[in-house]
Amino acid sequence: MSQLDTRVPAVLLRIDRNPFHHGTLGAVRSLGRAGIDVHLVAEVTRSPVRRSRFAGRLHPPPPPGATPADIAGVLLRVAARIERPAVLIPMDDAGAVAVSRLRTELASAYLLPQQPAALPERIADKAELAALCAAADVPHPVTVVPDSASQAASAAWRLGLPVMAKWSRPWLLPAGSGLRSTVVVRSPQEARELYVRSEEAGSRLLLQEFLPPGTDRDWFFHGYADRAGTLRGGGPGRKLCAWPRGAGLTAVGEWVPNPELRALAERLTAQLGYRGILDLDFRRCDTTGRYHLLDFNPRPGAQFRLFTDTAGLDVVRAQHLDLTHRPLPDGRALPGRTFVVENYAPLTALRRTAPDSRELAWHAGDDTAPGRAMWNLWTAHVTRRLLRRFGAAGAAGVRPRVVRQGPPPRRP
Repeated sequence: MSQLDTRVPAVLLRIDRNPFHHGTLGAVRSLGRAGIDVHLVAEVTRSPVRRSRFAGRLHPPPPPGATPADIAGVLLRVAARIERPAVLIPMDDAGAVAVSRLRTELASAYLLPQQPAALPERIADKAELAALCAAADVPHPVTVVPDSASQAASAAWRLGLPVMAKWSRPWLLPAGSGLRSTVVVRSPQEARELYVRSEEAGSRLLLQEFLPPGTDRDWFFHGYADRAGTLRGGGPGRKLCAWPRGAGLTAVGEWVPNPELRALAERLTAQLGYRGILDLDFRRCDTTGRYHLLDFNPRPGAQFRLFTDTAGLDVVRAQHLDLTHRPLPDGRALPGRTFVVENYAPLTALRRTAPDSRELAWHAGDDTAPGRAMWNLWTAHVTRRLLRRFGAAGAAGVRPRVVRQGPPPRRP
């Protein structure tokens, strides 16, 4: 990708402290291979990403619970060290929302897509997404935002159990709370109990019509909306395997042509005036055949490298090219290409395929250290979880022994 302006560095921001976020590694490799100086603002002490030979400079992230002023301070200190404008790419929703709020403060130091400052926050908020989809005529599951615990219980019943319960701003969920961003609710009482924890969650609870997962139902669309609003650097994909199974992260994904999905993505971005990288999640309704938008993420999806065309273009390279006023090459799509996350789908990762038809999340022939580090860390992670699970089960299942002391023996 000699088309990229290698004089302009890239800064990748990740606020979420998940050590196994393979999308961050994908962005580091994509830009680093193109000769871009990559600065990573993230917690990588326990992450395989720090082992990548393409990670140029590592910077400490904002502290947990950081305010916008804290985040601005971190990014401006990084910019002062770089001493020239850089392309800033948030890798998670929290980072995307923070950067959109701080556009004025960051404009002199970073190159950013030009769009309404509040837009990334609106589309990332799952409670507001329903209204945005309605305005753009994009199908979206029936969604209710209750105002009380009793309303939550009655809404769950009216929608038809089971229903999906989501926190509108999942990036605000406190660590260690046990709250999950999305959960299947199977009774009105469960909905009531979740609503009671709204203050703890930091955002509104919404209840959504349940569309069952299944074969050929879970889809996604990645892209970069350039200065003219044209979607580049991505495409439609189908989720073949998820972690956890049935609903979760893409463990195996495939690039599949889908004109209907592309049309929905183009309609929504045009209606909103969105500019920048996007990751859309869809689920096809088996009854109507319509694709319903479940999530609009204003940042790269973890499997964005699936959509690398014959010109080597992907969404992070597209953003760097566009913001440095370089032309984006016209590559040919590669439908049938797959993306595999080895620790989630190890058997699929072991299958032999043509090198150009598949990309692994962690292993790469020109950057082997992160793959080795991932397996060491993943083994330790799984071992800790199993020990905690068996320890808890053992503690729950062990009953205290009752030793009855008999009377002292009689003296002869």
